[in-house]
Amino acid sequence: MDDWFLQTGSGARFDWGPVGAQRLAADVGCLVIIDVLSFTTSVTVAVESGTRVFPHAWRDESASRFAEKMGARLAVGRRAATSERPWSLSPAALRSAPYTPRLVLPSPNGSSIAAAAGGATVIAGCLRNASAVGRWLVRHGYGTLDRPVAVIASGERWPDGSLRPALEDLLGAGAVLAALRKHGGGALSPEAAAAADCFEAVPGVMGAVAGSASGRELRDGGFAGDVDIATELDVSDIVPILTDGAFTAAG
Repeated sequence: MDDWFLQTGSGARFDWGPVGAQRLAADVGCLVIIDVLSFTTSVTVAVESGTRVFPHAWRDESASRFAEKMGARLAVGRRAATSERPWSLSPAALRSAPYTPRLVLPSPNGSSIAAAAGGATVIAGCLRNASAVGRWLVRHGYGTLDRPVAVIASGERWPDGSLRPALEDLLGAGAVLAALRKHGGGALSPEAAAAADCFEAVPGVMGAVAGSASGRELRDGGFAGDVDIATELDVSDIVPILTDGAFTAAG
């Protein structure tokens, strides 16, 4: 395959899902994962409390075995949380759950992208820490031709398993890319620039995410608190970085 899909010649790039991450990972020094209404917002909330977060691609028996191996608590699906197992992919539930030093967070989207990174540095970004991630990337020399970065919007899944591009992840990726551009990062690819422009053109990010398909799904399902937390724009200076298999706060 030709290398047109790599967005070469640009320091900052943008694509969708695990396949996009896998394709771009071979040509960049850093991947920023964006999964606004689930994985990466949950990661920031957990890491803020001092928890080491271990991503895992599947929510099945392998996740239980992995958690046992890591000596970690296992997060469950939003609707499976109980008083005995309060840790889940709900940011609101994680914020109120008891502290745990180690947590396995299964996610077929965000964790699969982390697994596709190869040797690239992996960062968890969302609306809550977008400006902090942009500053961190510039401070560490990412976003240049010598050290390109790829920002990957996770998206959601249709019932047949195919990728459903999601507005909240486009806006989250755009927020990181806009911050990178603002703080002096290198040239953005047309794809990355369009994502940044989209974020900057939206007058009310909270309203856009809350009214999006994914936002409505959560609110109608009783998880409006997750949408509220996920749209807390730039409230966090934490930049979770994947180190030795777990997300912790970057220096």
